This record gives sequence, C-alpha cells and structure tokens, in this order.
Amino acid sequence: MSLRAWLGATMGILALLTLSAAALLVILTAVLDRSAATLGDAVEGIRLSEELEVGLLAHDRMVREGPTKVPRGPGGLTRIELEASLYQQIGSLRRIAATEEERGQLDAVRGDVDVYFSSQWDPARAEKDAGPALDAALGGLEHVIAINVEGARVARLQAERWNTMADSAGVVLCVLLLVGVLVVSLLLRRVALQPLRDISQSMRRFGAGSKRTRAPEAGPTELRDMARTFNEMANSLTHQQEQQLAFLAGVAHELRNPLSALKLSTALTDRSRAQLTPERMDRTLALVGRQVERLDRMVGDLLDATRIEAGRLELRPEVRDACELAREVVELYRSGDTGHVLRLSLPDAPVLVRADAARLEQVLHNLISNALKYSPGGSSVEVLVRREQGEAVLCVTDQGIGISDDEKRLLFAPFQRAGNARQRAPGVGLGLSVARRIVEAHGGSIDVVSEPGHGSVFSVRLALASEAPRHPEEGGGLTPPQDALH
Repeated sequence: MSLRAWLGATMGILALLTLSAAALLVILTAVLDRSAATLGDAVEGIRLSEELEVGLLAHDRMVREGPTKVPRGPGGLTRIELEASLYQQIGSLRRIAATEEERGQLDAVRGDVDVYFSSQWDPARAEKDAGPALDAALGGLEHVIAINVEGARVARLQAERWNTMADSAGVVLCVLLLVGVLVVSLLLRRVALQPLRDISQSMRRFGAGSKRTRAPEAGPTELRDMARTFNEMANSLTHQQEQQLAFLAGVAHELRNPLSALKLSTALTDRSRAQLTPERMDRTLALVGRQVERLDRMVGDLLDATRIEAGRLELRPEVRDACELAREVVELYRSGDTGHVLRLSLPDAPVLVRADAARLEQVLHNLISNALKYSPGGSSVEVLVRREQGEAVLCVTDQGIGISDDEKRLLFAPFQRAGNARQRAPGVGLGLSVARRIVEAHGGSIDVVSEPGHGSVFSVRLALASEAPRHPEEGGGLTPPQDALH
C-alpha cells in the first residue's frame, strides 16, 4: 500500500468521524428545533382552546342575562363581534393542529358551535338545542386540550431521548477520534518514519564507506521505491568500482603485452646486433611499429574517455561531405593488407553533414577496425552512405561473430567487452563508448543490428547540413576555436 493511499484512508476515516459528529449535531439541532416548535404549537393550542371555552361561556351568559338588550362581552365586544371572534379562534386552532385527530375534533367543535349559535337566534330551538350543543363544543375543546397536552409530552420525551442519544454518540465519537489519532500516530511512526529512518541510516553508512550496506525495502510503496532506488544506485556504484578495478587490471595487462614485445625485441636486437640481417631488422621494426600503434590507440582511447567524462570533448564542426570522409577512411584501410574485402557504396549526390571531420573519421575508423577484427579472413566488410528521411546514415556491415541481445545492452558502455570479443581481439572496451559519445555530441545517434553468427550492422545517423561543403584548401578550414563545442 502506498503512503499516499494509507494517509488518504487514514484522513478519510478521521474525516468520516468528524463528519459523523457534525451530522449528529445537525440532526440533534433539527430534532430539538422540531420538538420546540411542537411544544410551542401545543401551548398555543391549549391557550386558544381555553380562550375559546371562556368565550363560549361568556356568550352563553350574555344570552341568559339580557335577552331584550345588547350587553357587552369580554373586551367590550358585542354578541355578534364575540361570535365572529370565536370563529376566528377556531380557525387559528385548526391551522396549528398537528394531527388529523385534532383537526377532526376541531371540525366537530365548529359544527357544535354553529348549532349553538343558530339555536340562540331561534327561540323555538333555544331551550332544546343550545345547551347540548354548548356542552358538546366545550367537551370537544377539552379533548383538543388533552391532545395538545399529550403532543407536548411526547415532544418533550422525544427531545430528552435524542439529547441522551446525542450525549452518548458524542462521547463515543470523541473516544473514537482520540483513539484514531493515537493509532494513526503509532502507525505513522511504524509504517513511515521507521523505514525512512532505516533508509537514512543506510545512506549514512554507505557514505561512510560500508559499500555492502543496503536499505531494507519495507513500508509504503513510495519508501520501498526509494529504498529500491538507493539499492540500485549502491549496486551501480559498487559495480562501477569493481569495473574500474577490473579496468585498471585490464589496462595493466594490455599495456604489459606490447611493452613485453618491445622489451623482447630490444633485447634480441642488442644481443644479436652482429648477426642481425636486414630481413630480421624489418620484421623487428614491423613488430615494434604494430606494438607502438597499439599503445597509441589505447592511450588515445583513454584520453578521449577522460575528456568525455570531464565534459571537455572539443569539436570543431564544419560542413563536409560524408561520402568523402567515408572514402578517405576506406582508402586508408585498402592501402594495407587487411585480408578482407572492403566495399564502399556511395550515392551520386553529396551527403552534407556539419561535423568535426577528424572526430567523425575516428568513429568510422573504430567501426571499420572492429568489423575487420571480428570478421573471418577473406570475408567482406561494406561501408554504406545514404540519405534517409532528412538524415545522413553511415553504415558499416560485417560478416563477423555477431552480438547477442544481452551483450547489446552493454555494448556502448565504457570498459565493457563481450565474451567472444575478448577472445578474438585485445582491447580495453573504450572504442565504441567513445564513438557513441562523439556521435551524440554531434546531435546524432548510433545503433547496431546483429545476431550471433550472422554479423553486425552499425549505423551512425547525423542531421543533414544545408550549406555547400568547404575544404581547408578552399579557404573554409576549421572553425575558429571560439566556435568549438564542448
């Protein structure tokens, strides 16, 4: 599980608890507000019901005390005004009624009040209908009061129950929040901080010189990736150190061979100077020349590799014809006895590139030299120059031992040589690495297509130039030093 997902889940749980507490507070507030409204409506219903009872009794007294005059009722109202006020109170009661039972009871009360009022204005009905209608209306109002009292009691009990539930839930949520914060702190220390501390200590020990130290790959995904990256870096640095030691051993071995040959040739010459024939002198000088050339090539590769790693590879680019450069390199090899057939394929039109001619020739020398070294005697090596999608492509094809897929991955790495290559020809494994860095410094690329036992095709790709070619003898020459590329 990643640290982001773990923190997200943890924060989500804590946020859920917080939202639950907030939701509980909102619900409690709504319930209490509804209970308060119910209590208020119940109290108002009781008040209006009692006022309506008082009004009906006052109306009955007015009717009994003054049948021939118009007495004043409560508040100085006349009989007609009192009757209208009583009807308004019944309407107000019905508007605040909370249940269907209460509304039905108020409708019955209104019907009884209608019968009562109408019978009072008809002397024939007054004695028979007025009294029972008034008693029914007063009984109905008492029932309405009882309904409101019961509603108020239920609302109060509900408010108390919700208040108790809210108290319990609040305590539980607070405990859960506290426990959650404590658990998150402990888990964060165990899941994230401890692995991070282990990685830091491993880095510190590795920096102090313990090259075998590796960080434990534990904890969230991000920390495991960090530890894995550090371990890969540590393995790479250790491997590079081992390579450097192996390189030093290889260089010492490779230097010892030509130096031993030179020493032996010098010793033989000194001991047998009197019997030294011209033919033997020629062979000895040829041997010395080959060994000196080999030493010069090795030292040159080492110097170039050093300049590249230091970022001080100096290029002096000019617009040149790639066909001309390839022809010059091939002719140089044709002038010697290589034991191979060198073929050169060039297009009819010039292929212009902007490059350091000496460095590009160095790349071609390396590719052709490798093709000759790793190809069987009498086989052909083809050098091809062509245009391809706005690029100049220089290909060197051989019929040599080929390269496996595993060897291709390290082919252009410094100090790396394939197993077959070590057996076929001496070297320190810098030529292709230097060639690749030179080509990349020109903004190009170099790749290889090969199969074991079927030869190889090395391809150098460079951007085409649009200017006409310039040669030193035509006044163009090399670019000034201030235009050199590093």
